[in-house]
Amino acid sequence: MSVRLSEGAIAAIMQGEEVSKPVLQVINTRAIATGTGPPRYRVLMSDGVNTLSSFMLATQLNSLVEEERLSARCVCQVNRFIVNSLKDGRRVVILMDVNVLQTADQVGGPIGNPQPYNEGQGQRSAAPAGNPAASKPQQQNGNLSGAGPAAPKYHAPSHQFGKASAPSALKTPGGSQIKVVPIASLNPYQSKWTICARVTQKGQIRTWSNSRGEGKLFSIELVDESGEIRATAFNDQADKFFPLIELNKVYYFTKGNLKTANKQYTAVKNDYEITFTNETSVVPCDDAQHLPSVQFDFVSISDLENTPKDSIVDVIGICKSYEDVTKITVKANNREVSKRNVHLMDTSGKLVTATLWGNEAEQFDGSRQPVIAIKGARVSDFGGRSLSVLSSSTVVINPDSPEAFKLRGWFDSEGQLLECTSISDVRGGPAAGANTNWKTLFEAKSENLGQGDKADYFSCVGTIVHLRKENCMYQACPSQDCNKKVIDQQNGLYRCEKCDREFPNFKYRLMLLVTIADCLEYQWVTCFQDTAEFILGQNAAFLGELKEKNEQAFEEVFQNANFNTYEFRIRVKLETYNDESRIKATALDVKPVNYREYSKRLIANIRRNAQLG
Repeated sequence: MSVRLSEGAIAAIMQGEEVSKPVLQVINTRAIATGTGPPRYRVLMSDGVNTLSSFMLATQLNSLVEEERLSARCVCQVNRFIVNSLKDGRRVVILMDVNVLQTADQVGGPIGNPQPYNEGQGQRSAAPAGNPAASKPQQQNGNLSGAGPAAPKYHAPSHQFGKASAPSALKTPGGSQIKVVPIASLNPYQSKWTICARVTQKGQIRTWSNSRGEGKLFSIELVDESGEIRATAFNDQADKFFPLIELNKVYYFTKGNLKTANKQYTAVKNDYEITFTNETSVVPCDDAQHLPSVQFDFVSISDLENTPKDSIVDVIGICKSYEDVTKITVKANNREVSKRNVHLMDTSGKLVTATLWGNEAEQFDGSRQPVIAIKGARVSDFGGRSLSVLSSSTVVINPDSPEAFKLRGWFDSEGQLLECTSISDVRGGPAAGANTNWKTLFEAKSENLGQGDKADYFSCVGTIVHLRKENCMYQACPSQDCNKKVIDQQNGLYRCEKCDREFPNFKYRLMLLVTIADCLEYQWVTCFQDTAEFILGQNAAFLGELKEKNEQAFEEVFQNANFNTYEFRIRVKLETYNDESRIKATALDVKPVNYREYSKRLIANIRRNAQLG
């Protein structure tokens, strides 16, 4: 099938006329070095009448060249482009959306006899006005056009992103108009520009102090229909613009320094970033509410296992579970901050721990298992793979997006019944809330958990079948932070070797050894103070008093604790004592069985085994 080129389209584009989806042939592509950023590709293109080398491929389309889909002699349709004027008056056409209609092999060679286009020559392939026979109707991009030039009409740059495009000009107080350009067209060679964009992320003002002095800054992320970019204000500009700029509002931004973006600190998909200057102006825009909010490039949770440490990623998941807020002290400045871990699950069946900080941690409510989208989370290798939400990250709860709707539907129909696998703590550490690594006791033993260099952690449902009363309690140091066993001096005093002190009293501590069993296996487990008190239903002080005064009542406490079923969070580690190595299991947490969740896991296991059968 032969494809007809949009003759005269190049001249029309360069003369600022409107053209719709021109069909052009690629003559050649050439890579341009950009330093640390991704390569840029210059494309020499033909419309059958003229050739032009001022076409630049947007970086998001680099794969077309790298995969050799966009190569010399192929024919493509340009669905979207931007015409950008440089300081010296030359025009550059940035290709934003391209479809390859025919490959080079299908075309076979150059089409027509095109000549290089020269600015101002005004070459067009229109039929002479007095020759109606040459003006045959033809179909262009689905529309039947009658007489006239062969070049299809193309929307002006300020309207190329659809009918609901941002206002094309900003009126100044003097009545003149300033042309609005898309974010995707910004580059360091421009000195004067205005964009209309929505603020999708706004960080807090941060201060710094070093040998060169002190200062402050804050950063925002801006989005329009062509792309996104990060902007930063320092010192006086930070004081000026921080109270003026509001999250999720739309503004006109005029002038600022454009420089190569530092990808180490941002996940924004743009090669450049803006620094506000004394000439920067920010004006509210009230008639561009259609602009997109946050742009995501989601990574599957299962793919995080192979994602390098410190990578910045976007993720979306269901809040499977979450923890209470805790307070930690930052060593660098001795400042106390709030922290909360949430556990996210997606359709891959994998679960990852994400850490929220500050106000986001305190205000988060995961009681209804919302969908959470995080833009710009940092990947950590602590306890497998985990995520940390940065000050530059954006967290959206139940976003209005197709990915969120799809994930919610999947979770409500089948995902909530799945037994997900955590990538954050399967090996190497008790990441908080990681009670999703469910095992039977048989699975824990057959998988040799605890046999490695580090301890392993798993959860199980088990029934207590035996409690060892002998040596289940000891007399400990009464100091608040010391649980060392004391020595009875036989003079009414008790000595703690650790504290190197003698005390007139002591406190009882529990170290209870129990046997738990499930349907396949049993396991000896050591339970210390809190877990032992939960199992026995009494505190250590009361049990010590019973042991001294009422041995029968003490015996009944242990009898009543037998044959009760709980959820256990267990740490297993290979330990050596007297040249004998054995697995030691310690209960980190014991709580009543959540039979609703337990039933879901059983149903999921039944379904999985049925599929295997």
